Amino acid sequence: MRIRGLFGLLASLLVTAAIAVGAAAPDFAVGPQYDTTHVYVTPENFDKFVASLIATFGGTTTKQGVFTVTPTPSSTMSQLVLTPVGTMSVFGFKTPVPYPFGTERTGYLVTDLDAALGAARADGADIRVSSFNDPIGRDAVIQWPGGVDMQLYWHTTAPSYKPLQTIPENRTYVSADRVPAFIRSFLDFSHGKVVSDDAHAPGVEIGRPAETYRRIRIESTFGKLTVLVTDGHLPYPYGREITGYEVANLADTLVKAQASGVVILVPPYMADQRKAVIVQFPGGYIAEIHSSEASGK
Repeated sequence: MRIRGLFGLLASLLVTAAIAVGAAAPDFAVGPQYDTTHVYVTPENFDKFVASLIATFGGTTTKQGVFTVTPTPSSTMSQLVLTPVGTMSVFGFKTPVPYPFGTERTGYLVTDLDAALGAARADGADIRVSSFNDPIGRDAVIQWPGGVDMQLYWHTTAPSYKPLQTIPENRTYVSADRVPAFIRSFLDFSHGKVVSDDAHAPGVEIGRPAETYRRIRIESTFGKLTVLVTDGHLPYPYGREITGYEVANLADTLVKAQASGVVILVPPYMADQRKAVIVQFPGGYIAEIHSSEASGK
């Protein structure tokens, strides 16, 4: 009887494990137009930066306000910039920024915050800031293996934004040691897929034109994510550009950008069938902008 009981317990455990392995976690993503790049600027540069974004990419903004968007006391100017090439959440803190805010590069809207946090934790993420209420919903900050911080958020009233004309890429720099864990964790959570993995991508993309490096591109309902696997020997400003924006015509975009105060940090270069630059907007925000070889000039 004792042996039979042990066999019964073992069978039950095996069934439970099989269910756990076979049952995929839900896809919590809503869409790439709801995934926002978080940009922190000083209050005195806030309006200039927002105006420069609109002049460069087009689009609209939400009403600007002053809110507490952290679980501890703070005060920040806040505004959402909705452009055809990506959405940006702009913060201009009037008080010191509470730790660890400012490290979360991207905000991902999810359908269920508590369930998404549970899935992220199960997939290897660290919950850096547990869930808290903000003026329009709830937020949390997580960290993936490799030190990649992201915000997950949920709105009390579901937002409705127009689909994007082009989907921006979240650009993450990860070491060779941690990239397997990062890729595994992020793919499990996002239900994404690797669309390319180039072990000999042109080094001009990271400021080292005489060399090659590994570049991995991922796509999911959250949007696009590019993993740049490096040894950290990066000349400025590489690694500072957390988002890459695709435009129809790079030359035209740069004319509008420079007229609105944008500075070109890395002149246009060709790589991976795209022409790209790295620029700095008023207020210090650094971004990559590119167009495909077929559509851009």
